[in-house]
Amino acid sequence: MTTPAPEIALTGCRIFTGDETLDRHAVVIGGGAIVDVVVETSVPSAVKRRRLDGGLLAPGFVDLQVNGGGGVMFNHSLSVDGIRTIGEAHRRFGTTGFLPTLITDKRGTIPAAMVAVRDAIAQGVPGVLGVHIEGPFINVERRGVHSPEAIRPIELADIAELTSLGVGRTLVTLAPELVPHDLLLDLRNAGLHVAAGHTAASYEEIIGALSHGISGFTHLFNAMTPMESRAPGVVGAALDDPDSWCGLIVDGHHVSPATLRVAIAAKPRGKMFLVTDAMATVGAEERSFDLYDQTITEIDGRLSTADNRLAGSSLDMASAVRNTVQLLRQPLDEALRMASLYPASFIGLGDRIGRIAPGYRADLVLLDDEINVLDTWIGGNGR
Repeated sequence: MTTPAPEIALTGCRIFTGDETLDRHAVVIGGGAIVDVVVETSVPSAVKRRRLDGGLLAPGFVDLQVNGGGGVMFNHSLSVDGIRTIGEAHRRFGTTGFLPTLITDKRGTIPAAMVAVRDAIAQGVPGVLGVHIEGPFINVERRGVHSPEAIRPIELADIAELTSLGVGRTLVTLAPELVPHDLLLDLRNAGLHVAAGHTAASYEEIIGALSHGISGFTHLFNAMTPMESRAPGVVGAALDDPDSWCGLIVDGHHVSPATLRVAIAAKPRGKMFLVTDAMATVGAEERSFDLYDQTITEIDGRLSTADNRLAGSSLDMASAVRNTVQLLRQPLDEALRMASLYPASFIGLGDRIGRIAPGYRADLVLLDDEINVLDTWIGGNGR
């Protein structure tokens, strides 16, 4: 019989619970979960204490779009070791929960990705929440950097592959104008979360898809029809719908900060969340990598192809939070929710991660005043 790990109380810092910021309180952790949040003087004498040297303790960041990190692309390393390397790279920047993201690739990669993620979860690789399949069921007109040769229509056999993970969460990005409504419903009824992305859909097509299984939008504004005066497009549908969720890349390159400020104001609070769309360069010394048959290079923080097309990002979640405060003029507490509670809620985990409250998993990040990461805990385990 395994002896439960003794409880420990984290003290000596401010605590942002997801709802409020507390001083002179402690977070009591036991069995990988948060046991309680109490006044420091109320911590039982039998509980071991770890005093932190200041900082702000907040819910760990949740990133639903992680293509790579630590010099590794998930597409190129469909393995437990590849996922572990990516997770370790992003953990340095406060990410305690993530979806390894497979972008458009040849047939056979989706089943391989599912096996790798399933094994990673079974082996307890820290932070893995499931998988994000981004393509190949997208519109070639809005493909971005995705391989045009691998883009293809969805088939019945693909539904079985997409629903095969069996553990964790599966997020699928597709172009809904190219997918029959009955197949969208099949994905939703199987418990998957489906987002519109890399899509040339009209406003009307998106509204129809929202009633047949689509619940979110992948990297809003990028690789989708824009909002125009007489053609609201995908962006207009996303902002007009109060119930759907939108991922935002806040790196100063993908979307103008002014545009993002307007979008956040248009949507109900809690429906906009941060993603990185990170590539292999995050947490790595190398400033370039190969994708498909081309080299992607980072210059001044912007990843692009030789012909200057955006190709994912070198963004990490701590920087995304910092940019949300500085560029989007959001209060720090809201930026922290956009990086934790809101993405967790989108994939149905808002009752388990994204808050510092009794019963939640002890996924935590300690930040300094400049939103640099000082420490992290995943399931109560520190680095």
